[in-house]
Amino acid sequence: MHTLSVDFDVIVVGGGHAGIEAAWAASSMGSKTALISLDVSKIGTMPCNPAVGGVGKGHLVYEVSALGGLMPKLCTQTYLQARMLNTRKGPAVQGLRLQIDKCAYSSLSQKMLAQKENLTLINGTVHELIVNEKQEIVGIKTDEGQVILSPCVVITTGTFLNGTIHIGLERYSAGRRGEKAVDGLTPELKKCGLEMGRLKTGTPPRLLRESLDFSKMQLQEPDNLTYLFEFSPHKTVHKRACYITHTNEKTHAIIRDNLSRSALYSGNIKGIGPRYCPSIEDKIGRFPDKTGHQVFVEPEGANSNEIYPSGLSTSLPLDVQKAYIQSIAGFENAIITQPGYAIEYDFVYPHQLKHSLETKNVKGLFLAGQINGTTGYEEAAAQGVIAGINAHLISHSQAPFILSRTESYIGVMIDDLVTMSIDEPYRMFTSRAERRLLLRQDNAFLRLTERAHHLGLIDCSFFAEFKKEKEYIQSTLASLQAGHNSTELLRLFGSDMDSFRSQISPYAKDCPSDRALNTIHAEIRYKPYLARELQEVERLEHYRTLRIPATLDYTGMPGLSKELQMKLTRNKPDTIAQASLIPGMTPAALSLLIIRLRKN
Repeated sequence: MHTLSVDFDVIVVGGGHAGIEAAWAASSMGSKTALISLDVSKIGTMPCNPAVGGVGKGHLVYEVSALGGLMPKLCTQTYLQARMLNTRKGPAVQGLRLQIDKCAYSSLSQKMLAQKENLTLINGTVHELIVNEKQEIVGIKTDEGQVILSPCVVITTGTFLNGTIHIGLERYSAGRRGEKAVDGLTPELKKCGLEMGRLKTGTPPRLLRESLDFSKMQLQEPDNLTYLFEFSPHKTVHKRACYITHTNEKTHAIIRDNLSRSALYSGNIKGIGPRYCPSIEDKIGRFPDKTGHQVFVEPEGANSNEIYPSGLSTSLPLDVQKAYIQSIAGFENAIITQPGYAIEYDFVYPHQLKHSLETKNVKGLFLAGQINGTTGYEEAAAQGVIAGINAHLISHSQAPFILSRTESYIGVMIDDLVTMSIDEPYRMFTSRAERRLLLRQDNAFLRLTERAHHLGLIDCSFFAEFKKEKEYIQSTLASLQAGHNSTELLRLFGSDMDSFRSQISPYAKDCPSDRALNTIHAEIRYKPYLARELQEVERLEHYRTLRIPATLDYTGMPGLSKELQMKLTRNKPDTIAQASLIPGMTPAALSLLIIRLRKN
């Protein structure tokens, strides 16, 4: 532990995934950084699913990696199993997902942060934000009596703001299981003029491994891969198996008969829950005709005897949890080691942020992670990187670093949050990106690593390896495309990756990585579509600031569907950029709007 100083360039409040990345980024860029946590021994905790990545979420982690973040490094050293999802689909919508040893992940994160130059870890509970008369942050005060000064503070409080845990009709104050909530910061944020709301998330019960019958479950086969989220190659080694089982009609009957005892259905929970990751009772209530739901049976660690049954998040009382758990194949004799629960917490509506994640009201105050209405470790980490970068830049009087939605999934997420705010916990999907053919996992480093190098986020050896791979991809593509058009290339090399690998070898000798091969394949496969998307990007960028009069009548506008007419009328976008974010808006519809506005 470093010696406490009362004066830092950047203060990060919270030791979850957003806080870790914010502190790592700011200190990597040279800022004297403090990371304040309720308990530094809990930094990097995974309170819910012991996994990182997936479709959309994995794209975010690759971008965190390209920007020099810590999460990918931790994943490489603590994963239990690796799978590439959606391999039957194109490379733009595939997603790497790693099962993680959650204890090892947390322990390693603490070790690496403690050894990080420019970074001090501090135990403490922040209860006051010090803001001057110019509405600039100047520091924080803790319950322990510490006054710590800084021109930039990043708040990453996760589910701790006025957190309330619900198990059936029982409820009590907590930030997560076994940890106290933070009650003093919500009034401070409101004093800063920030509008706040209430969200809800949850977690399933944990099961004793020895009490389960895995012979009744389906083994989930891992994938043999040659790279993970980091740039360096890595041959996968699988340490623990994962399985799949299913709920059934008996399970559903037990839950239906006890819905009134669920905190969700009794009216005790007021916060809005995640639509795309609902509790099991919410699934039964919303999909009454479905006779079974998948349950992913996942280990919590290499040396842990606890199992995480993903898909069974709940706020039902413990006796009901036991009954429905034991109705599931393989769980007949299951012993619950920890009950599942729902948790409510305060958040800040994210439209009150700049794209740098600095608040519009208070200079130097940044927010990242679940406090901005997102859900998931990956979304939190991605925001943390951006908040940490910009906290460093602002504290050194430099221009902010902004990623656009046409160059990154991080840019898509932040633009969604800042422009449209939220009405439910935000989760990343590839469908949120209008230009997902441009934003693939394989080209994340090509898109972002040079910018990371310019910011001082990555070391010289990483950058040298990156440049070598980039030059290889460019020269190989140039050589192939000089002799063949796109149609010929696809016919020669096939549209699927296996066919491509068998045909490409004479043309791609000494390939530095499988990732480079994937990029070459994707660029050939998508070339005509990529050219079209780039034209649309350039057109939209040219007209994105074109203002839309508040009086414009969309009713009956030729070429616009009734649905889009209604959405435009309801949302009243100020610019073409804002109109482009409306769900269902197409490039063709935007072109019609641009033509109409230019005529006016």
